[in-house]
Amino acid sequence: MVPLLSLRKLAWGAALCALGWSGQAQAWIIGQVAPFSGTQATQARAYAEGMRLHFDQLNKDGGIQGETLTLMTDNDRGQPQETVQLTRKLLASNPIVLAGYFGDSNLRALADSRLLESSGISLVGYRSVDPGNWKVPQFFSTRASTADEMAKIASHLATVGITKLGLFYEEGPGSAAIVNMVEAAIKPSGGSLVAHAMLAANKGRHTADAVSAISKAAPQAILIVASSGATAAFIEHYRISGGVAQLYANSDADIEQLIKRLSVEHMSGISISQVVPTPYRVSRRLNKEFRDLVTAKGSTLQEPVSYATIEGYINAKVIAEALRRIPKGAGPEKVAAALHSIQSLDLGGYWVTFKPNSNQGSRFVELSIVNSSGRISH
Repeated sequence: MVPLLSLRKLAWGAALCALGWSGQAQAWIIGQVAPFSGTQATQARAYAEGMRLHFDQLNKDGGIQGETLTLMTDNDRGQPQETVQLTRKLLASNPIVLAGYFGDSNLRALADSRLLESSGISLVGYRSVDPGNWKVPQFFSTRASTADEMAKIASHLATVGITKLGLFYEEGPGSAAIVNMVEAAIKPSGGSLVAHAMLAANKGRHTADAVSAISKAAPQAILIVASSGATAAFIEHYRISGGVAQLYANSDADIEQLIKRLSVEHMSGISISQVVPTPYRVSRRLNKEFRDLVTAKGSTLQEPVSYATIEGYINAKVIAEALRRIPKGAGPEKVAAALHSIQSLDLGGYWVTFKPNSNQGSRFVELSIVNSSGRISH
């Protein structure tokens, strides 16, 4: 488990920043409130580990503008009210930016609290399929959107004549918009939804019911926009029911967790869209830099390497670039403008661009598939 730098242990951060943003502080604090326990803990810890990989390397090289970077984390246990409470507490330590938040409801609660708006701070990097969260001015994404993922899958399927699609998704604050979002994303490739079913938050509609509802329409392929647990349950029920449609999940499902939870028979042929390059092999300069750091860490690496790890690493690189672009001694209110100044930033085969009216920095999507041996291939 990644040791979390609690707010209590890092109370010195507030003292360092008490002088204001005069440049006298000895460290820039990057704040992360995330579910370090619970169903999303594996991904949250890996994401934090990825950010630390880059921040530690930067600090060894002297930091940025003479300042070191410290990742301050706290555990919201996946509870939206705790996300808000702990973020409010964290802001007392004057972080320069927030990063690596998780959850549709958590991010919606944070946006509704207006904490970021009132403090002038930006959130860089988050996990959410809720289309509404992508429109929050203080939220900056360094990954492709769920719509981009669905469009990529539909485009791929169209090349082999598959256009009749089903959709399985979970109830949440943005679930009412998910069907429309998916329909719009797949339409340019000629795709259409012949059925869709939602897993209710109170589990009033069981996974088996969703499988039955979608199967009746006989889709050629089924799109899954759900958490790892819900995705695993759907795959298992669908395979047991004798379903033969191709299954495509979005990146919200952790492929590493699915492989551990499901049998090779059930996982074989499952495809998952990925919004970051593979962390397991070198295909571009970014992968090589990441793999070299992982190798150098050796046994001191506290979480297994995963897609979430390299996503956190990428996010840290974008944050670092923004910090290089703000005036020395400036505060968090300057970070948003610095991010919007990033145009065609090449992180080593992964490009980031923030447009004036868009806080989405990347549209990178590639498809991974689990082969008959239970291994991930591309």
